[in-house]
Amino acid sequence: MKKVDEIYYKARKILLAPSDHKAIRGKVEKRMAEEKKHREDLDAHGPEFVVLLRPHTVWEKMNVTMSCIVQGAPSPTVTWFKDGIPIKPPDAPGKYTIENKIGLQTLEISRCSPLDSGRYSALASNTHGEAWSYATILVNKYQGSDAGDSICLDSARPEPDVDILDGFAVSFPKEGGSLTLSCCFSTPLNGQSGEVIWLHDGALLKESPLVKIATSAHDTRLTLTHVYKEDEGLYTVCLFTPTGCKEHSGYVFVRDAAAAEPGAAGSPLDVECRDVDRDYVLVAWKPPSADGGSAVIGYLIDRREVGTEEWVQCNHIPEKTCKFPALGLCENHTYQFRVRAVNAAGISRASRVSEPVTVTDRTAASRIMRIWTDRGEIVVTKDELEGDVRVPFPPTQLRVTEVGQTFAALGWNEPDPRGREPLTYCVEKSVVGSESWQQASMGITVSCPRFAVTELDKGKVYTFRVKSVNKYGISQPSAPSQGIPFGQIPAAPCCPRNVVPVRDSRTSVELLWEGPEDENELIGFYIYACQVGTNNWEICNNKPVNTNRFTVHGLSPRKEYVFRVKSVSPAGLSDYSVESTPIIVDNSISLPSAPYGLTLLSSGKREMVIAWNKPKFPMGPDILGYYLDCCDAAVAEWHEVNIKPITARVYKMGNLTEGRFYEFRVFAMNWAGVGPSSAVSDQFKCEQWTTPEPGPPFHLECTEVRNSSLHLHWQPPIYTGKDEVTGYLLELCETEGGEWRAINEKPTPSTHLRVSPLDEGKTYIFRVCALNSAGAGVPSLPSDPVCALTRPGTTEMGTGVDEDGNVFLVFQCPEVTDTSEFIWSKDEQDIATPERVRVETAGDVCKLILVDPGDADLGMYSVQVTGTDGLSSSHTLTNEELQKLKELSHRKKHPVIGVKSDWAVELLDKGSVRLWLQVESLSPTAHLQLIFNQKELSSNPTHRINFDRASGLVEIIIQNFTEADQGSYTAQLQDGKATGQFTLVLINDKFRALLSECDFQRNEWRRKQGPYFEKYLSWVVTDDCETLLTCKVTNTRCQTQVTWSKDGQPLTQPTYDPNTGTSALVIPQITKIDEGVYKVVVSDERGEDTSVLKILDQVFDDILREICTIAGSTASDLKMQPTAEGIKIYSSLKYNMDYMKKSWALNNKTLESQDRRRIGSDNHEVWLQIFNPTEADKGKYTLEMFVGKLTHKRELNLSQKVFDEVIAEYQRLKQAAFAEKNRAKVAKGLPDVVNVIENKALYLSCTVSGDPSPEVCWLKNDKEVAASDNCQVTVDKTSVTFSIQKVTSQDSGRYTLLVKNKHGSESAVITVGVYKCGEEATNQ
Repeated sequence: MKKVDEIYYKARKILLAPSDHKAIRGKVEKRMAEEKKHREDLDAHGPEFVVLLRPHTVWEKMNVTMSCIVQGAPSPTVTWFKDGIPIKPPDAPGKYTIENKIGLQTLEISRCSPLDSGRYSALASNTHGEAWSYATILVNKYQGSDAGDSICLDSARPEPDVDILDGFAVSFPKEGGSLTLSCCFSTPLNGQSGEVIWLHDGALLKESPLVKIATSAHDTRLTLTHVYKEDEGLYTVCLFTPTGCKEHSGYVFVRDAAAAEPGAAGSPLDVECRDVDRDYVLVAWKPPSADGGSAVIGYLIDRREVGTEEWVQCNHIPEKTCKFPALGLCENHTYQFRVRAVNAAGISRASRVSEPVTVTDRTAASRIMRIWTDRGEIVVTKDELEGDVRVPFPPTQLRVTEVGQTFAALGWNEPDPRGREPLTYCVEKSVVGSESWQQASMGITVSCPRFAVTELDKGKVYTFRVKSVNKYGISQPSAPSQGIPFGQIPAAPCCPRNVVPVRDSRTSVELLWEGPEDENELIGFYIYACQVGTNNWEICNNKPVNTNRFTVHGLSPRKEYVFRVKSVSPAGLSDYSVESTPIIVDNSISLPSAPYGLTLLSSGKREMVIAWNKPKFPMGPDILGYYLDCCDAAVAEWHEVNIKPITARVYKMGNLTEGRFYEFRVFAMNWAGVGPSSAVSDQFKCEQWTTPEPGPPFHLECTEVRNSSLHLHWQPPIYTGKDEVTGYLLELCETEGGEWRAINEKPTPSTHLRVSPLDEGKTYIFRVCALNSAGAGVPSLPSDPVCALTRPGTTEMGTGVDEDGNVFLVFQCPEVTDTSEFIWSKDEQDIATPERVRVETAGDVCKLILVDPGDADLGMYSVQVTGTDGLSSSHTLTNEELQKLKELSHRKKHPVIGVKSDWAVELLDKGSVRLWLQVESLSPTAHLQLIFNQKELSSNPTHRINFDRASGLVEIIIQNFTEADQGSYTAQLQDGKATGQFTLVLINDKFRALLSECDFQRNEWRRKQGPYFEKYLSWVVTDDCETLLTCKVTNTRCQTQVTWSKDGQPLTQPTYDPNTGTSALVIPQITKIDEGVYKVVVSDERGEDTSVLKILDQVFDDILREICTIAGSTASDLKMQPTAEGIKIYSSLKYNMDYMKKSWALNNKTLESQDRRRIGSDNHEVWLQIFNPTEADKGKYTLEMFVGKLTHKRELNLSQKVFDEVIAEYQRLKQAAFAEKNRAKVAKGLPDVVNVIENKALYLSCTVSGDPSPEVCWLKNDKEVAASDNCQVTVDKTSVTFSIQKVTSQDSGRYTLLVKNKHGSESAVITVGVYKCGEEATNQ
């Protein structure tokens, strides 16, 4: 290792030497340029054969198709060769057909001959290379056909051909569900006979957690375990066989799952990650087709690290465009993204999660160079070649890559040289026209040459620049970017135009349109369909189609639809296109497909009878006839058998040569022209049939296919053998590798049979053998495969009776076409007595009317509808059912008017009465006769009669209902042949109750002609325990007066609000004085109304009880208050009255009021006063307040500790009260201000109190006044006198009398003013 290290460091020293620096750097730069170009070409690659050509061995005159699948970018061009020579179809018209079906390359060779044997090859090439695939074709030739010998081949017999049966149809799975597509094979697969692949929109499908492919010898299945919108598209199964590629395709439409919130948009789709770097990913997606009824206002983007379940929202402001840069990612971490759409109703379901993406430094590889020398590999980094450069250079090629609603994405090239240290960037922004630059990446570490700038002002034009930063310093700024206006959201694309629908099939329509003229960044189109008259627009595709034509499936047959289209781009969806012209969904008129199933029914010496099956498609237009071609196998030349078309599917051909082999083919013709030929029949030998057994039956058809049964029909054989056919044996076989098994043990003599039971969903084929006395003959050709499954929307034949009493059988076929016919039969035969039936058809409904139902009409009736792929039904009319139908027919022919609602009575305004009856709808000629008490009643002003024939309503309006209206009312109705009689009896109690109610309603109406009480006078107790009397009047005017009185005396306290009509009287504290009769009168010139409330006896007690109930509930918890006399225990409440009984208890013993414990209360308190409390007063005190049966209970626990505290406070208050009582006080007698004339005398006297007697002291200006001859102080027990015999100006001032004893002191202040005679005295 030491030697290796020495060699490494020597080589490193040599490489860094100044003499070699320039050369090595040149090599490095050259290598970096090559690697850059290589990275640019990573997405492109040369052609690759995913499926190679396969060898084929075929019969002479057969067609063969060679196929392969090629992938490459750009798409390669395929050239076909035979034995090294290019194949040019124009050189051999009709021989070769070359096609490219979305990557599936095919070469079809028609009517092969031995000359077509050879080595075929396909060359695929593009700008990145070419690829070859080789396979051989061997064409086998018949021998000995001229002599009529048995057939032999030059080589071994090829494997039997395999075809696809029961291919999957168009599917409509729901988002979030699962889907399985399957196909069956005509013969089991083995290692040599076939290879199967599945394609989605031309791309090869492979196994994954979401895609499961299972192929067995009998079928192949593709299962999507969780369906997403991205799974919508064309699915194709390809079966590669020795004779070519067989394929079957079907479109899968993914329906939206239920919205996450009502009205929310559908989920976005096709989320992908672009421009991945160290901490940056640009997320792009496609908008949903469904907006939930309100436009999508933006999208929310979520991310999560792979391996975790936590989703982190990347943006808080919805992004309008379909792109968003995710910043702040951790290098070398793997992320997934999803998108949710936001509209006014809420947030949609999340899209499908994107593919995992790892954020790495995309430029790291370009900074490393590996050089191979004779000494080994040398690894050189770009940093080592930069010499002494430390401070980085500025970045280059700064550009704005994306502009969204909330961001502007930037990209640049890293500086060169970049310095030898880790590099970050500083991004700055500036408004165009200003000279200032602001940092746009504040607080964000930008470690890769991509960044998205946010927090830009809309409507301004910005330019940007970038600086490189490492630990040595900051570079000069890069050149500013081009100015970009921010806030201008890219406009949505223009709507498509010229939408044209074209008929395709019974359930589909092909739609064509022109895209918008400006197709910049156009993603595709969404299609919407609406059945005419419903205004219910449905989404036809949830994945944008990128062509200008689309086949809309899943439509209702024979219904009329209109269509419209939207364009899709990253900026959103366009407006709807103009609606297309309406179109009725039906089959298009196209050439018929080829007839099939050619079989030989009989053969003579010079004649043959040939039969064939009618074409499968199209089912709509009638087949006008057939053309038959014949070919002598020895001559190999085709010639026409008939010039005029044959209408039957059986043809007898003469003028043949006995012993020769003949081939046949058939063409079908309709109004569109002559269709393609059938497959060439087997070679039939013209010879006289002499076998005693009968020939094969033919034309097997299955009708009335249901989940567990079907009806099989066939034609008897043309060749009957030695005697007549006596019966038929039937066999069935399951298509998935089943064996033939018998259906009927005993031969059936008829040419039809109902086959049951069958397994629902399984596919069967059938064949029939005819029997005669010699035994069973050759079986017929197998029928077409039939799946035992009831077609959706299938209806069964029914029976009924119409309004005219006609008995009918009816069948409705929703899939009927313009050219369809209803073909009726009875007991599998044409109806023998057509005069007994009549057929009426209206739209998709057909009736078979029995003219005179009888025993001759019993039996099984069948109906088939042409042009509907065999829709049919049958019904067996039994004698019991026919009798029921005839009874119903009699009731229809001799009808009785039905009643919907029998006689009813209804009160109207003003006390009027409405008697009414409703029968079924009557004709305009219906007649009514009303009988009242056996007399006809006619309409008059007091008894108005109304008769509405359309609704069947009969009514009598009696304006003034009185005793005279008692009796019975009878309505006699006649409408054509229908009659009816209905009677109402109004007597006795029923009549009395109605009359009483009428009188009340009449009085009420009169009362309400003027002002009246909407709510009568009532009382209520408020939360403040006040009694509120209220009433409400209505229909008032400005002159309306509301007056109150009590016991006939008017009241002035009530209030009245004319705006609301409410009048109220508040009684704050109700007492016995408030008992009485309260009356309110509302009146004006139109009349008056009165409301009376008696607050007496029980009502008064109810009010008191309600007040006490509310007051008791507001009582506070018991509280304790020490006083100078003892302890007071009390509870406060809003209002207290004597009606509420109170009880006090100590330790559950009732207390009575006495000298030491006194119980009392006032309006707001209930108390217990304890005088001179002792230890016996401790314990739990309980106050109970009784309101009827309701009790309000309050408790207080006076424990030892609390009692001691209370006693201490009681003693303190007691002493304080005693001191307050006995302290020295100035009781009365002294004024506040005294004014005295100079030289006059001043006398001040007052009374003092206190025990012991207080000491008295007079102060002047806070100094004690000494007694003198002029100033004297006299104290006589409680009387104190202060006098100045002759006052002077010096005696003015503030005098204070201070009295005190051992309990306290008090002072009184007097202001004395002395003024001279003549001066005005002033208060100081």
